Amino acid sequence: MTTEISERFADLRQSWPRPSAPRPIVVIGAGSIVRDAHLPIYQRLGFPVAGIFDLKADAARERAKAFSLPRVFNSLDEAVATPDAVFDVAIPPQNIAAVLERLPSASAVLIQKPMGRDLADAQRIVAICRERRLIAKINFQLRFAPNMLAIKDALEHGLFGEILDLEVRINLHTPWNYWAFLKGVPRLEVLMHSIHYLDLVRSFLGEPRGVYCRGVRHPEMPDYSDTRTSIILDYGDVVRCSLTLNHAHRFGNRYAMSQLKIEGTRAAAIAKMGVNLNYPAGQPDVLEVAPTDSDWSAIALRGSWFLEAFEGPMANLQRFIAGEDKVLISGVEDAIKTMAVVEACYESSAKRGTPIPPVE
Repeated sequence: MTTEISERFADLRQSWPRPSAPRPIVVIGAGSIVRDAHLPIYQRLGFPVAGIFDLKADAARERAKAFSLPRVFNSLDEAVATPDAVFDVAIPPQNIAAVLERLPSASAVLIQKPMGRDLADAQRIVAICRERRLIAKINFQLRFAPNMLAIKDALEHGLFGEILDLEVRINLHTPWNYWAFLKGVPRLEVLMHSIHYLDLVRSFLGEPRGVYCRGVRHPEMPDYSDTRTSIILDYGDVVRCSLTLNHAHRFGNRYAMSQLKIEGTRAAAIAKMGVNLNYPAGQPDVLEVAPTDSDWSAIALRGSWFLEAFEGPMANLQRFIAGEDKVLISGVEDAIKTMAVVEACYESSAKRGTPIPPVE
C-alpha cells in the first residue's frame, strides 16, 4: 500500500463524539442486550442512568445492582414520569408500539431493533412517533462500529472510487437459545439478525431497486424459523450486492466467517465482525484495505461492534436533541426503509424461485 493511501485510510473516523451535557437515561427493558451492551457502555462513557424498568422485576433489580443504578421503577408509568429523560426502549418488537404510546409527548427515545415484527408494525411505530412528536431512532448500532464508521468515511471521501461489489458472508453457529423470545417466532434470521447488514448496506449504497431472497429452516433447529438466508440486492447492472448467511455451521472454527467485503475501482476493504464468532464473547473486529493491484494492510481499530458500536446511537441521539448533531442517524423515518427491505425479503422468499422452464 502506498504511504499516501495508507495514511488516508488510517486517519478515518472510528468513533462518534460524545454529548457535552447528556441527559439522564431511563432504560425500559432489562434483557441480555441491556446487560451485555447498553449498560456497560453507558457506565463506561459516564452517561447518567436515572433508573430501569422491566416487567420482570427480578431482572431489573439484578441490572440495577450490577451497574449501581439509583432506581428500579415499580411501573412503566413511574419510569416515564422521570423529568427531562431520554428513553432507551430495549424490549421485544411486538411490545414497542404500546410503550411508545405511553411516553411523554416530544420525548427522545432510542428503540432497540427491529422496528416491530413487520412493515405494518413499523408503519404504526412511525405514526405514533409523528403523532406524539417523539424524537425517535432505531438502534442500528452496526453503523457505528469502528470499522464500519471508517468504511463510511472512506466512501464519503471517495477512497474506493466507484463501488462495484459488496458482499456479506456469515458462516457460523449462532446460539439462538440465548434469546428465549425468539423461539417459535415466524420471522427470525432476516428480521432479527441480517436486518443489521441490510441497514448497513443502505447506508453505504443507498436504496436498492429490489431484492431476491430465500430463507430456509434447519432440521436440527426445529423450534426456529428461517436460520439460513441468501439475499441479492438489486443495485442495477454494475453493482453486485449479495448476503450469504448460514447460522448452522457446526464444523469448527477453521472455515467460520463473519465479514463484509466492499470493492471499488480504486480500493477494497474487508471488515470482520468478530462478535458473531463465539457470541457473546466474540473475537476482535478487523479492517483490512487494499488499493487496486496492491497488497492488503490492516487498519488499527479502537474497538469492535461489541461494545464500541453501542456508543454511537445514544451519543448521536443526545447530541441531536442538544443541537450538537445536525442529523439523527437511523431515525424512524429512515429506519422504516430498512424494514421495507426486510419485508421485501420475506415476500420474495415466500414466492420461491422462478420455475425452470420445461425442456424436451
